[in-house]
Amino acid sequence: MAEITAKMVMSLRAKTDAPMMDCKKALNEADGDATRAEEILRVRFGNKASKASSRVAAEGIVSCYVDSNGKNGALVEVNSETDFCAKNDEFKSFVETLTKASVENNIDDVDALSSHSINGKTVEELRTQLIGKIGENITLRRVKRISAKGNLFSYNHGGRVGVIVDIKSTDENLGKDIAMHIAATKPKALDQNGVSQDLIDAERRVAIEKAKEAGKPEEMLDKIATGTVNKFLKEITLVNQVFVKDEKLTIEQLLKNNNAEVNGFNFFIVGEGIEKKEVDFASEVAAAQQ
Repeated sequence: MAEITAKMVMSLRAKTDAPMMDCKKALNEADGDATRAEEILRVRFGNKASKASSRVAAEGIVSCYVDSNGKNGALVEVNSETDFCAKNDEFKSFVETLTKASVENNIDDVDALSSHSINGKTVEELRTQLIGKIGENITLRRVKRISAKGNLFSYNHGGRVGVIVDIKSTDENLGKDIAMHIAATKPKALDQNGVSQDLIDAERRVAIEKAKEAGKPEEMLDKIATGTVNKFLKEITLVNQVFVKDEKLTIEQLLKNNNAEVNGFNFFIVGEGIEKKEVDFASEVAAAQQ
């Protein structure tokens, strides 16, 4: 039996928001496997155990830029400590400049972009200078440069979500609509072929365990799991999703109606994957009085 440490329990609680004792029980049941323990909690608490996305955050801006030919684009994320910094005009201009530089100079790497010179100064020097002006830590986190097979279309939702989609079409309205849809639904893949088998297997295991707990007969478990997985795949794959602007259409139908095809897409979400420190002010005040 693997040793279950307090750190493991706290980490699982941060991911799932499940009670501490349930986290410890799940880790014991999973013999210390955090991924398996998270699945156990999902079975036990449903969607409550998938709250990582609401807890994982960092401030900053995601910027997207596509050149005038619609053939080259880039997504860039730069993080800051507060949303006040993200609203600063100099900060926004800095991020937009980096994104344009990535496209124009074919840069697809954080280190390469950091060492790139703009008006006689490297991006790293400009970043350090901006830190001095604003008084916050500023980090160039990620860069994604994209070259089109068809044409690129972008959508930026308030600097929080940036999307670039590659479509076999020149219809700007269609391109913008699909980019906006991606920003809203955040699909994991274009179609089922892009979904990892590990993700499918995990969803299947959770479905089977939920069915067992609901008292479903053994002979029905496989059918139930298959139905759940198929529903899951429709929800997370772009072409199978219901178009957010018209619930009578799927994205696949929308594309067919416009004689178009999606070659691929990329999107960044501000702070995705960064654990934001939570401050317990009540505890700090109480401790200060002792």
